[in-house]
Amino acid sequence: MYDSPARVSAAASPVAPSTVTEAVLPGIVEPDGIQVQTRPAQPAAPGQVVLAMEAAGVSFAEQQMRRGKYYDQPPFPFVPGYDLIGRAVDVGEGVPGSVLGRRFAVLTKTGAWASHVSVDVGDLTEVPESVDSADAETFVVNGITAWQMLHRLAKVRAGDTVLVLGANGGVGSTLVQLARIAGATVVGTASAKHHDAVRALGATPLDYRAADLSDQLRALAPKGYDAVFDHVGGEGILTSYRLLAPKGTLVSYGTASTRDAEGSSKAPVLKLLARLTLWNAAPNCKSAYFYNIWAGKRRLNTFRAKLQADLGQVFALLADGSLTPQVAARIPLADVAKAVRVAESGTVVGKVVLVP
Repeated sequence: MYDSPARVSAAASPVAPSTVTEAVLPGIVEPDGIQVQTRPAQPAAPGQVVLAMEAAGVSFAEQQMRRGKYYDQPPFPFVPGYDLIGRAVDVGEGVPGSVLGRRFAVLTKTGAWASHVSVDVGDLTEVPESVDSADAETFVVNGITAWQMLHRLAKVRAGDTVLVLGANGGVGSTLVQLARIAGATVVGTASAKHHDAVRALGATPLDYRAADLSDQLRALAPKGYDAVFDHVGGEGILTSYRLLAPKGTLVSYGTASTRDAEGSSKAPVLKLLARLTLWNAAPNCKSAYFYNIWAGKRRLNTFRAKLQADLGQVFALLADGSLTPQVAARIPLADVAKAVRVAESGTVVGKVVLVP
């Protein structure tokens, strides 16, 4: 994805940094406790590339990390940031100089909330110069997640009916669009104030707070849903499973319902995994998966190839206008506390993006 010449913006002039500004999560703190610090920059190590960040996302993972609730987060202090778009400004030994000046997406899990980020060259996926960096950023972790759940796990096809919980969110809004592109009928839950936005994406919106939500969901798919995408977890996962059609697929990809709960960060995930395992053992032809974007990384080359192929598909749809980016807000890295507050407010559609 990065070894052939590509058009470079005329404004791009690669300059290796002398300092790096980064947002540090020192512990379990409120958003205002996130510390913006500057440190000396380090040159690119062998096999690595330094990217000047042009856009970095604020996702649900960081919201969990701030609370010490993300399943395998590193020990405090650390720099959060699950993904970014950046332009190569320095390369290490073994990396072709043709990489310099080009724009890439990278999945980091942590470390992206910084002005400059060092990454392995094998983790890069080139970004079409025709698309805006913030727009592209909304489809990195969200795009990979949605594409792989939809096509690699649920294998949604034209004519299917799918349910997307949280259809106004970053992953949810991407799922809705990709499912519609695949020819599926989509029902999406969201608060009433987001219904117009969900409807504009091509889904039938339902209020997740409605007392008769289950009845409304069944009325829209009397034979059940071919796929249900659930980021909520908790006891509500039972309802998601029961809404499946006889050969339907449930894809769980989070435990949002326990974000603010006290206790172990691992317990809700382990309970969910146990439940899904039992359901898969039942002789009813239904399938239940827990999606982990990092699954398979032990086979690194295969993992990278799938990620780059899938993200490439998503970027191609973005470049040709098939996908509409949902940028909730663009907020400078220096105002990271504000960005986190906005992302956690529940008042936005799409993804909050940090910019330099």
